[in-house]
Amino acid sequence: MPSKRFALVDPTYCVACGCCVKVCPMSAISVWRGVTAQVDRIRCVGCGKCVRECPAGTISLVEREVQA
Repeated sequence: MPSKRFALVDPTYCVACGCCVKVCPMSAISVWRGVTAQVDRIRCVGCGKCVRECPAGTISLVEREVQA
């Protein structure tokens, strides 16, 4: 069962430094075209390591929508 949360990157402020990629234990984050980080919501376990590591403060944890 997936986590209740997942990481979400605001591409407006992402500097594509790769810090989040390095700390993600599930390899759920990649830097897309050298421009912004993207999170694979299926792989993300919502641990928050990327949120703490992001120097730009552009990553947040959001609640997954519950599907009935």
